[in-house]
Amino acid sequence: MQCFIKRDRTTSTYYLYLGLSPNVLENGKFLLAARKFRRATSTDYIISFNSEDFSRGSNSYVGKLRSNFLGTKFTIYDCQPSQSCVAISSNRAVRRIGSKQVSPRVPSCSYNIAHIAYELNVLGTRGPRRMQCTLYSIPASAMEAGGCAPTPTEFAKEVEELLPPLPQIKSKAAVADCSTAEAESTGDTMSKDSPLVLKNKAPRWHEQLQCWCLNFRGRVTVASVKNFQLVAANEPTQSTSQSDHERVLLQFGKVGKDMFTMDYRYPLSAFQSFSICLSSFDTKLACE
Repeated sequence: MQCFIKRDRTTSTYYLYLGLSPNVLENGKFLLAARKFRRATSTDYIISFNSEDFSRGSNSYVGKLRSNFLGTKFTIYDCQPSQSCVAISSNRAVRRIGSKQVSPRVPSCSYNIAHIAYELNVLGTRGPRRMQCTLYSIPASAMEAGGCAPTPTEFAKEVEELLPPLPQIKSKAAVADCSTAEAESTGDTMSKDSPLVLKNKAPRWHEQLQCWCLNFRGRVTVASVKNFQLVAANEPTQSTSQSDHERVLLQFGKVGKDMFTMDYRYPLSAFQSFSICLSSFDTKLACE
């Protein structure tokens, strides 16, 4: 799927469109929007179906990306539970207290579905950023022949009915963590498979251009430290060919001052891919 991202610096808003060329905005179909909110110790990117409404109480709210203070570690939160999140929710309270419930079919929750880590450049060596993404909602077996990833086609049905009565909680934003679901759940609804892990494809140094290069197949035209390609980091199995295992699942790169391309493939979704790309916009002094 070939998409592009438009950045609005004045409002710290990012728009995701489905389309082949970022030069013709009117031909692109709007998919998602994200707005950056700075906190005292972190940064949040609120992702929404509505480019004008970024309220977490709205039914257009999709999820968020949260960074740590240094901008080196990020967590992706989804408002809809994956299979693993539903399993873990029977053991702990995950509903957000005191939030505006706009629809009985849109639970006001946050589910930790992925973690992004940028490697610290302690020695200050020359080179591109190095990152790793752990996708707890996608099993590693999705990369195998005949493998599949959980793909919801509608909002979760009455998640409230899956949860036990809430105990007295002082926190206003309880969160479910899918990263620990495998260890805590013993039911048949949980997958025993390990999560899919992605790593950035190592670029090669071009002596004539004096820069690091990747083959973006013409989709990236401006050199930038933000540019990257992600491939599977899990060890290939017997049912997975080496070429399939090394296939680029997500690539992101700059084509203009505030225009970027984002190309992704199965088993990633537009929301997951967009969230990963948003993490690249943050300044990372400790990684460069």
